[in-house]
Amino acid sequence: MINRKKFDFTLLGLLVCLIIMGCIAIFSASTTVIGQHVSIENNWWKQIIFAVLSLGAIALLLKLPMPIFDILVLPMFVLNMLALVVVLFTPAVNGSHRWFSLGGINLQPSESAKLFTILMVARIISREHLNEYRQILYGVLIVMLPVMLIIIEPDFGTTLVFWASLMAMLIAADVPIFYVLLILSPVVSVVCSVWLPFIPIWIIILVLLLLRAHLSWVAVTVAGIANIFISLITPVFWMGLKDYQQNRILTFMDPTRDPLGAGYQIIQAKIAIGSGSVFGKGWLLGTQKNMNFLPEHHTDFIFSVIGEEFGFVGSVLLLIVFVAFFSRIIKNTGELKVRERKVATAGIMAYLMFQTFINIGMNIGLVPATGIPLPFISYGGSNLLINAISMGVILKYLNERGFIK
Repeated sequence: MINRKKFDFTLLGLLVCLIIMGCIAIFSASTTVIGQHVSIENNWWKQIIFAVLSLGAIALLLKLPMPIFDILVLPMFVLNMLALVVVLFTPAVNGSHRWFSLGGINLQPSESAKLFTILMVARIISREHLNEYRQILYGVLIVMLPVMLIIIEPDFGTTLVFWASLMAMLIAADVPIFYVLLILSPVVSVVCSVWLPFIPIWIIILVLLLLRAHLSWVAVTVAGIANIFISLITPVFWMGLKDYQQNRILTFMDPTRDPLGAGYQIIQAKIAIGSGSVFGKGWLLGTQKNMNFLPEHHTDFIFSVIGEEFGFVGSVLLLIVFVAFFSRIIKNTGELKVRERKVATAGIMAYLMFQTFINIGMNIGLVPATGIPLPFISYGGSNLLINAISMGVILKYLNERGFIK
């Protein structure tokens, strides 16, 4: 039942606003206008159906007694892992085994795996008397299970979401920040390997940060040597990549290297957003979309459609709603008294925020095209449903804030 004094109606309102904006954008992306000819695909009404189902799922979740919700976490996580195994034996779609097709509707178990993995990790690492080493170890081991299965599909982009959530959950679980820095340091070392002078600068910064955190000289030395090794071995690994793999990375840095191949999507997305100018070309009037120059314009590149048709003003309006949405979650997270719920909320917020940043960054050319959708905006029934249920979990936690488990 909803506790009107505790329930966050503002957060729910922002969520509904994002879903409505998504349905409007998808209708536009599903509509092609060329002269007097107008054709409409059925994506928009499917999204509306899932939007209604998503809001209904939130309502049911809010009515579910908390003890039952807690009991369901483990079995749902196990069933989801089994689904990730079974989906590998389904017919391939575009070379990937990611979807169950039921009555014309495609369901991705990797989407629900985000939520159930977060809930499972939060439960384990929030246990009392668990030291930092065990928190990190248990968190990494649990996350590795879905990550390995999703890589086999293959779907590398989705696996990044799991690691972003894990970092946020470890911080929310009061794991010292320098441990999180240690986990992230190999990524920085790989980036620094692009230019040799960066390596000693980064190693010096890392060592100083670890010494400031009062780590032993042994731990600091091991971390330093490990990161030096990673920095030096990265060029060798690069030479071992196939030509097309190197080309993808180089094309990301300079899309004009392959304007009709790997760089085509990013170039067309940037053209679409740029051509929208201040106020856009008008609803349904985006030429990049209507002439089908912009690939995947109803899924991965929906933000480009918004930028082209609603311009800078429309894009900024969407970003303002997202900022208000995430700011509201951050504000309320600190009010949660139960540690497990606080950690889970941090993980859910991180995965939604990470996907938002990556998708918009992908549309404007800041990050590679990874196939990560824009939460609540991109077309995708299972994606919308799981994102909404994830928000339902947060709303449920907030509705019961102040109660001790």
